[in-house]
Amino acid sequence: MSAASPRSNRARRGRRRRLAACLMATAALLGAGTAGRAQTAPDAPKAGAPKTQSPKTSKPAEHGKGTAAKPGSGKAGSGKNPGGKPADANAAKPAVNGFSLSPGTLIGPDTPGGAGDLAYGAYQRGYYLTAAHLAQPRAEAGDVPAMALLGELYSRGFGVPYDTAKAREWYRKAADAGSPDGQFALGLMLLTGQGVKPSETEAASLFRKAAEKGHGAAAYNLGLLYMQGRELRKDMQQAAYWFERASDKDLEDAQYALAILLKEGNGVEKDLAASARMMARAGRLGHVTAQVEFAIMQFNGLGVPKDEKAAAELFRKAALSGNAIAQNRYARLLAAGRGVAQDRLAAATWHLLAKAKGFGDPVLDEVVSQLSDSQRQAAQVTSQKWASH
Repeated sequence: MSAASPRSNRARRGRRRRLAACLMATAALLGAGTAGRAQTAPDAPKAGAPKTQSPKTSKPAEHGKGTAAKPGSGKAGSGKNPGGKPADANAAKPAVNGFSLSPGTLIGPDTPGGAGDLAYGAYQRGYYLTAAHLAQPRAEAGDVPAMALLGELYSRGFGVPYDTAKAREWYRKAADAGSPDGQFALGLMLLTGQGVKPSETEAASLFRKAAEKGHGAAAYNLGLLYMQGRELRKDMQQAAYWFERASDKDLEDAQYALAILLKEGNGVEKDLAASARMMARAGRLGHVTAQVEFAIMQFNGLGVPKDEKAAAELFRKAALSGNAIAQNRYARLLAAGRGVAQDRLAAATWHLLAKAKGFGDPVLDEVVSQLSDSQRQAAQVTSQKWASH
């Protein structure tokens, strides 16, 4: 093999210097608001049709031997940053169904019907036929919590035939009797047009009644309606107020929304420190976009003391959840050795994962190009295996 010419050596050294300069600019490129590619600030998250809450299922078991090597797991030449398999990206949830009881939760003293309520206990555990059998006579006798529960069962077809008319009938009875669950559920039907003509105005009225009684999801949805400003007049101060009420109930979507408003001074006085605290709370409750935003704030010292190591750890956590922005940012930190030990092979693998989701990055393309053929192949194989799981 002939020796490389001085000109080609100089060209390679020049590319390396340019790459090093790009990587040293990582802090600037990790600037505040980067996660806005997933959420539009300051009015994020954008409101949409409320999601319904499905019965809870147990978490999938960890993969055993024979799974693909994970970026930074010690396999495929990384050897530095143990990791777990990423799940699908966690898109922001515009609205939630706040019906109090979903299967798997525990009965507490504030359970509708009182502690030890057999109908609600059966519903929580997924015994829907039993729940319907127990709730029906109670609802017909005027038991308000049983009315709300029976409406929920009919609205989902759990233990009874799916029947929106009967669901609306029982929700209406519960709502008229003052049940916040009934008021919220009926509001959702009106908001989404489930068996009725949609009306945001009527939905907002019911959400307000439930929210004033401490129903967190109703407060969040009311805030979204004020933020959207379609049938209700747009009022960001009202939106912020109801997001704060919902945040007090530990709704991570509301916490994230309020954090964005505090960060931008939209509807509230701008307060970066308060924004960072609220973003951190949402992140701790599992809001992946909030984790990414808070990691950016930590990396740049925006509203919190600058902490690149903590930022890298949080980017990695969000990356493991499948968030493409976090995967890209963590790849940059690995490539530059900022907040985490430098590991360009792991950086390449995370970059390829993000790139497969449409989040390209020319700087990290250059990192990949500087790897050996065998390293590039290893990164490609690992990222493809991860993406297929």
